[in-house]
Amino acid sequence: QVQLVESGGGLVQPGGSLRLSCLASGSIFRVYAMGWYRPAPGKERELVATVTSGSTTSYADPVKGRFTVSRDYAKNTVYLQMNSLKPEDTAVYYCNAHVQQAIVDRPYDYWGQGTQVTVSS
Repeated sequence: QVQLVESGGGLVQPGGSLRLSCLASGSIFRVYAMGWYRPAPGKERELVATVTSGSTTSYADPVKGRFTVSRDYAKNTVYLQMNSLKPEDTAVYYCNAHVQQAIVDRPYDYWGQGTQVTVSS
């Protein structure tokens, strides 16, 4: 069993900042990619930012230059530093991790419960 727990969401004014955290715990052999998703029109969830086990990062176009994703590999934790926040960033942000639980197993995707980010004056 693998659990992902997000934290750091809240209410912030436009132009403000938040830092989201996501901790993966449980039966973990290796964590590959970790990232952040949010709902989008026509999709259940869309990629916001992700970082692979090789530290390669990817960002959705609307957040490039404003958000930064990073990892603490020793703690199985991924962060999302959100700067210059806009009202359109308001969403529930979900953490995702690609986790291998045993050496003879294959990796699977796991999801957190989500953390609410509200950007409003």
